Amino acid sequence: MSAPKLVGLAGSFNRPSKTRALVEDVAGRAIDRYGFDASIYDLTDVGPSLGQAQWRKELDETARHILDEVANADALIIGSPTYKGSYPGLFKHLIDLIDPHELRAKPIIITATGGGDRHALMVEHQLRPLFGFFMAHTLPTAVYASDRDFTDYKIVSEPLSARIAEVVGELSAFFRHSNPALAAAE
Repeated sequence: MSAPKLVGLAGSFNRPSKTRALVEDVAGRAIDRYGFDASIYDLTDVGPSLGQAQWRKELDETARHILDEVANADALIIGSPTYKGSYPGLFKHLIDLIDPHELRAKPIIITATGGGDRHALMVEHQLRPLFGFFMAHTLPTAVYASDRDFTDYKIVSEPLSARIAEVVGELSAFFRHSNPALAAAE
């Protein structure tokens, strides 16, 4: 039996990126705990065909592959930078190219980054309703990180680290621990 597939998607073009660093941190913890086979992508990986495509079939092969990975994943970690209280337009455009049934009942960890606390509710007011439309299972704990939570694109905040541990633990409703010692500790 193969390991369940986890896909992380950071809605940022920047590299390095705090959004990608957050998605990678969450994914790393989930991999350690559940033994996922994982891939992480950002909009740079998706490439330039995204901005020109009105339909999924118009994406280049790389972008179609990434969307197929998202659609076929057993679980997702979605991360978005916050611009003026919401997600970036090209990130939303990528999500628009996913057929709604492809995310139905899929567990999704929603995360976002922003410059300060003014954007903290973006996960609840923007991302949760977006994936609610897809009838996905957004996990109860959402993760928002601001600039002060990072040093050199590494998470340095203990409260943020605890929140990440909490949401990764919520995946246990869908997946078994790969490490029996962790399962026994719960």
